[in-house]
Amino acid sequence: MGRGIMLQEELKELAAPILDKVTAHPFWSGLRDGSLPGESLAHFVHQDTAHLLPAYARALARTAAAARDDAYTALLGRSITGTLEARDKLREAYGNLAPGLGTPQLDPQTPADPATHAHCSFFQAASATSFAAGFGALLPMVWFNFQVSNHLLERHDPGSRYAPWIEIYHPGEGYGYAVKAFMATADRIGEQLTGAERAELVDHFAVSIRYEWAFAEGAWSRPSWPL
Repeated sequence: MGRGIMLQEELKELAAPILDKVTAHPFWSGLRDGSLPGESLAHFVHQDTAHLLPAYARALARTAAAARDDAYTALLGRSITGTLEARDKLREAYGNLAPGLGTPQLDPQTPADPATHAHCSFFQAASATSFAAGFGALLPMVWFNFQVSNHLLERHDPGSRYAPWIEIYHPGEGYGYAVKAFMATADRIGEQLTGAERAELVDHFAVSIRYEWAFAEGAWSRPSWPL
């Protein structure tokens, strides 16, 4: 895509087919209709809260430090706190809901599975490369989380075993404003970057959206390190 279109539109067009595959994935469809094995939900929650969200918060911090505009530093800085608070809320809520859902309690000793480890390493590498690379890597998790959680809330079976978790998992209406701020920031950044920097952002975004699918796949298949 050329620089003639806003960066937000370029990224949305790039992400659309992956987003469709994510929402159609058996992990998310199983949550919607209640057929997902409880072990898969426990795996997802642990990998997300114990490993991925902390790695995401640290990548936000590194990218914020590399920003040339105070407004970008402020946006990313606020997101660090929001990410860690969301981590704590989800972990506590799952612990409270697990007995009623009939799902396993979380084991704090469980390491990151191979896919999660790769995802976390990608955040670390991208945020250490440049501001453009870091922002491109971080943006899909904000945007996809909102899209997927909205899809879950709007389309799940109200009688689904997981309806209480789906309601907790949704970040709330106010999160939409944060997503809009990130996407509007992408447009402003797109106008300020050189052609090479913009291409770097888009390339890291393209990799990151595929990790969103891989994370759902990991929760579904529950891989582990070979013994």
